[in-house]
Amino acid sequence: MTASASAVPWSAGRWTHEPAAVRPDGDALLVTAVEGSDAWRTTAYGFVHDSEHALLAPLDPGTAVEVAFTGDFSGEFDQAGVFVRVDDEHWTKAGVEFADGALQLGAVVTHRFSDWSVAPVPDWAGRRITIRVSRAGDAITVRARAGDEPFRLVRVAYLAPDAQASAGPLISAPSRADLTVRFEAWTVGPADAALH
Repeated sequence: MTASASAVPWSAGRWTHEPAAVRPDGDALLVTAVEGSDAWRTTAYGFVHDSEHALLAPLDPGTAVEVAFTGDFSGEFDQAGVFVRVDDEHWTKAGVEFADGALQLGAVVTHRFSDWSVAPVPDWAGRRITIRVSRAGDAITVRARAGDEPFRLVRVAYLAPDAQASAGPLISAPSRADLTVRFEAWTVGPADAALH
């Protein structure tokens, strides 16, 4: 994040659904997910899951949010990243999840129905991962990186310019009870100046 960015206190957010456990670890936050937690609406699977753990604060137009965490996952669909929420039927989650035996970088964009895009990033396992979501005009732009690598573009998705949106750290554990993620930073700052 740029020099004009500022840290968001963990206490500034509100959980969409309370995690199994939350505890400070220095400046970081250790969060343990409830087994079966997830976010999805209908497409391909026929079910609605609305049980993710997302710590949210307002995401105003012209701003960006970054969340950093350690990507140490082993359970099928273990996931962490950023959640952007307008309402139950309009939201985006972006980050990494463990699927098909490897860490995957991707996003789920939901406008009544969810879609999902992923790409394997097995070399990101165990590293500090940063997910950045920038809001400008009628779009959010998702970027991600591991360590100090350059950010890579993950997704550009529609978000109504007048939508009241909130965003922040996300964790879900669809298949197990003991996923704990160490969230190392949550910052906000100005939106990206350009898409490319």
